[in-house]
Amino acid sequence: MRIAIAGNIGAGKTSLTKQLSKSLKYKPYYEDVIANPYLDDFYNHMERWSFNLQIYFLNSRFKQLVAIDKVNENVIQDRTIYEDAFIFAPNLNSMGLMTQRDYDNYLSLFDTMLNLVKPPDLLVYLQSSIPNLVNKIHKRGRDYEKTISIEYLSRLNERYEAWITNYNSGNLLKVNVDDLDFVENKTDYETILELIKKEL
Repeated sequence: MRIAIAGNIGAGKTSLTKQLSKSLKYKPYYEDVIANPYLDDFYNHMERWSFNLQIYFLNSRFKQLVAIDKVNENVIQDRTIYEDAFIFAPNLNSMGLMTQRDYDNYLSLFDTMLNLVKPPDLLVYLQSSIPNLVNKIHKRGRDYEKTISIEYLSRLNERYEAWITNYNSGNLLKVNVDDLDFVENKTDYETILELIKKEL
């Protein structure tokens, strides 16, 4: 069984992945943020580093899925390969921060990879408003995220909603997290846990 947690920057994917992996005894797979050599450069100069960053994430996510496919255990994944291709890369392209040539090259690579990986058994989408995302991003205080604009987050949110509306690759659970603090509030976390258990 593979659960994948999807959602915008600051929605709580990593925190929920950590908590669920303990409760469900699933092996967690996290997004490669700390080791990513392009992240700081990207947020300081998006146009120059957007293609490099997206290729790094795509490759990292693909390698993770190949590794997951080889293990015979239940896993939970922080962010999906779909989000790279359906949210972040097209957003950068539409903002003029990734050239059409680079974007076409990126999509071609993604299409090749997609034929070799399976979708998650359950996709959990953490739906959030922009004020909630901004609050969470400021609270965690990552230096490279200080320059993220509200416009950028809003564009991503629009793409997330469009993607989720058309998602048909497997079971989907949408959870609005605006009024839930599943990190600090045990009852809020158990509410989400029960929703996921029902889906499983």
